[in-house]
Amino acid sequence: MAATLKASKWQRRVLLLCAPTPDNAELRQQQQLLQPAKAELRARDLVVYEVHPGQLAAADQRYLRQQLGVAGGSFTVLLVGKDGGVKRRETKPLPAAELFSTIDAMPMRQQEMRRPRK
Repeated sequence: MAATLKASKWQRRVLLLCAPTPDNAELRQQQQLLQPAKAELRARDLVVYEVHPGQLAAADQRYLRQQLGVAGGSFTVLLVGKDGGVKRRETKPLPAAELFSTIDAMPMRQQEMRRPRK
């Protein structure tokens, strides 16, 4: 978990969808909210990871709990910025529009929007 986030630092934003099980109802709802927004996710350099704490190695579970403050038994959405900091934390599914407004308000994203895309 730590290595994945470190590899993304300054390259991508990360959206962690943390749920106790792969069939968690809130996780499924979050996936449905993001499904039609794939192009917008790419435009914002956002990668989405599904995380099931009970299926992680002990070190990754500890990192999730201690560094990111995620309890293993509940649904949590974490937006991690390109600087590696947690920018938003929700315990209910997050509509794509709200996610994008949070990202678009970030200074780094403001700079990206002013620069022409390659």
